[in-house]
Amino acid sequence: MGRPIRTRRQATLASLAAELGVSRTTVSNAYNRPDQLSPELRRRVLETARRLGYPGPDPVARSLRTRKAGAVGLLLTENLSYAFRDPAAIGVLEGLALACEDAGVGLHLVPASPGREDVAAVHRAGVDGFVVYSVPDDDPHLGAVLERPVPTVIVDQPRVDGVDRVGPDDAAAVTAMAGHLISLGHRQIGVLCMRLARERNDDFVSIQRQSAAHFHVQRIRLEALAAAFSAAGVDWATVPVVERFDHTVDDGASAARQLLDAYPQVTAVICTSDILALGALAEAERRGLRVPQDLTVTGFDGITEAERSGLTTVHQPVLEKGKAAGKLLLSAADRVGPKVITLQTELRVGRTSAPPRTAEERWFGP
Repeated sequence: MGRPIRTRRQATLASLAAELGVSRTTVSNAYNRPDQLSPELRRRVLETARRLGYPGPDPVARSLRTRKAGAVGLLLTENLSYAFRDPAAIGVLEGLALACEDAGVGLHLVPASPGREDVAAVHRAGVDGFVVYSVPDDDPHLGAVLERPVPTVIVDQPRVDGVDRVGPDDAAAVTAMAGHLISLGHRQIGVLCMRLARERNDDFVSIQRQSAAHFHVQRIRLEALAAAFSAAGVDWATVPVVERFDHTVDDGASAARQLLDAYPQVTAVICTSDILALGALAEAERRGLRVPQDLTVTGFDGITEAERSGLTTVHQPVLEKGKAAGKLLLSAADRVGPKVITLQTELRVGRTSAPPRTAEERWFGP
């Protein structure tokens, strides 16, 4: 048999302090409170730690002692990859990360895929507070977050009494978009919306489902559209609304296909997100429809891809949204009572909206 492999015993805070001839507090301060040491002493501590193989204070032990995890949890009810794929989510994540960087804390992603009921990820997350990004009001993960005795900030939805929230005035933003289309003369409209509830529905949406939507942002946007077009003489019950559970360009294209197959007389497709609108533009091109001469398409968010395509959309500051949520969460200990931050939006009229075609105009449709 060969000789057993000898491994060097890992240095500890105590052995490092003994090697240096200083107190354990001095070693700890070199890592956690460097302003308490002279630059020369801190350099000597860190160099000796590297030489002896001391990895630094145990973060778990430190969190138990201070009762602080040094991290913010981001809850999103999507697969984890969604945070790095959806442009609006990327902007919010970047803004939140910037706020965490400024405060010197970490960011812990807590994914909760649609349909998953297990809330263990929320219970075991070692965080000092949560930012909840756009979840339905009946999501069990939201309930688990609110049960924990830590600060919480909700981004966009839902609206929960007594809880901090950051988001735009969706009703005002959508009303501005509706006013633009009404002023152009559109009355034959259709709508593509993001998911309204946790159960999958990739089909036309009834008035009842719209009014009972658990995703407040989508419900509010549909309600604002209904109010504006009803005031313009349009019976909202006759307006086709198509829902998509997944949020991709392909889903926007399939929703537009479903809408236009059933309602070819539609002159404007209003989308509750830019992603869906980009899909609608792709479907219009596939059908040989000219945008905006034959079909007007609008979105919501103001993502970079929408700007490149000239989409008429509502721009919201997603980066600032994430940053504001982070700052609000990290300042929670200094405040008494909940705070709501309403972000400004801007209607940006692009190349995809124009007056509706008339019966006399040639329609280059299928």
